[in-house]
Amino acid sequence: MDPGRSNRDGLQTPAGTPAGSGRETRVEGDALGEVAVPAGALWGIHTARSIVNFPIAGRPVHPELVRAYGAVKLACARTNRGLDAWTDAAKADAVEAACREMADGALTEHVVVDSLQGGAGTSLNMNVNEVLANRALVLLGRAPGRYDLVSPFDDVNLHQSTNDTFPTALRIAAIRLIQDLEAEVLALQEAFQAKEKAFAHVVKVGRTEMQDAVLTTLGREMGAYAEAFNRDRWRIYKCEERLRVVNLGGTAIGTGLAAPREYIFRVVDALREITGVGFARAENLVEATQNADVFVEVSGILKACATSLAKVCGDLRLLSSGPEGGLGEIQLPPRQAGSSIMPGKVNPVIPEAVTQAAMLVMGHDQVIAAAVAAGSLELNPFLPLVAHCLLESCGLLARSCRTLRERCVEGIEADEARCRRQVENSTATVTALAPLLGYEGASHIFAAARKRGVSIKETAIDGGFVTAEQFDELTSPEAVCRLGSPSPGRRT
Repeated sequence: MDPGRSNRDGLQTPAGTPAGSGRETRVEGDALGEVAVPAGALWGIHTARSIVNFPIAGRPVHPELVRAYGAVKLACARTNRGLDAWTDAAKADAVEAACREMADGALTEHVVVDSLQGGAGTSLNMNVNEVLANRALVLLGRAPGRYDLVSPFDDVNLHQSTNDTFPTALRIAAIRLIQDLEAEVLALQEAFQAKEKAFAHVVKVGRTEMQDAVLTTLGREMGAYAEAFNRDRWRIYKCEERLRVVNLGGTAIGTGLAAPREYIFRVVDALREITGVGFARAENLVEATQNADVFVEVSGILKACATSLAKVCGDLRLLSSGPEGGLGEIQLPPRQAGSSIMPGKVNPVIPEAVTQAAMLVMGHDQVIAAAVAAGSLELNPFLPLVAHCLLESCGLLARSCRTLRERCVEGIEADEARCRRQVENSTATVTALAPLLGYEGASHIFAAARKRGVSIKETAIDGGFVTAEQFDELTSPEAVCRLGSPSPGRRT
């Protein structure tokens, strides 16, 4: 991003000016001097300085955070109006209307500050304040920049601070994205449950430490994946509770400086009504402003979901490996050619992509922990980084779950013939015969099969150790899924 360009008055217009804004400018001032901004821009001087100062991430804040900020500002505006903060009803109407537009996502494109910014989120708060003030001015039929009529500070930011509005908005955004994520995890769980039923009859080799162990069914394997995601879904659902306690009304450090006592008691009620979420004011607003450990807790739950995704995706890749030279027990839906040099090769691209997203979420968790630990005294300056990572993790996981379900899991097919051949030749099958023949007898069958170069099944039946019916019963889906083994009785 270039530092800006000079206009005809010799002032600097920041880079990042929206396309089509034209060359006309208006001049705004602050304690540091004057800056020219595009005449029709809804943002102002504080946003302009942020655009120049923070070309870091190269992208604006998460759109859900902007919508959440609109809801916070609307709650504050309604509370202030209820306290007769404004004598001009038309101005109050315009401010509230602008806040509703932002909460609905209609003003997101005007919030242009970088997602990584200094000042604990002050740049975002001021970008929001300027956009809402200027949008209110437009609704009143006035030109942007007439802050004597509607002020970003004295009207839009009345009785507020970045330090209570930013973390509150972050909680709202996180809750909304977590609700979306929970729905996607549930859908993925149900997709694996459907495969559990579809593959319940497919007996296969179960493996421990990458070696043949005991027999199981492909359905039971899929059911275990479903249960893991069920646990993730429950954790994600419960973690919303951790985010419902807010410090809104605490202003700068949680003491409520410059805010009327009645405002402090009423503003969270307004927020609860607007969002439909059961928010509660923190009992200790100072502590709630200082500490952000709740985001570490929530991030840890997201990381747990990411580890489930990575583990299951690794299993799907392994179970579908080959297909001729690997396990090849399942077939993943082919999505694209796998090589520019090897004809016919199809890679497990969906599990691979989802695994990368899961790894990124794990990395975000570590960053969030570091950012929260770096908070100092009455405030954490690094909440923009927490927001950047936390909200991105929610989106990554939701999209990954949906992609894995739609593009992979729902299309999985079992190679039943291959599973059957592996069962008949695996040491896992010998273990299935042990309850009838004992350890030594089963070991003898294994050694004989290896020596003759034939299957376990053929050796056991030809040697008279078991009948064909007994072999089929001991390796049936019912037998291999039975909890424990039936009492073998006395051996002779």
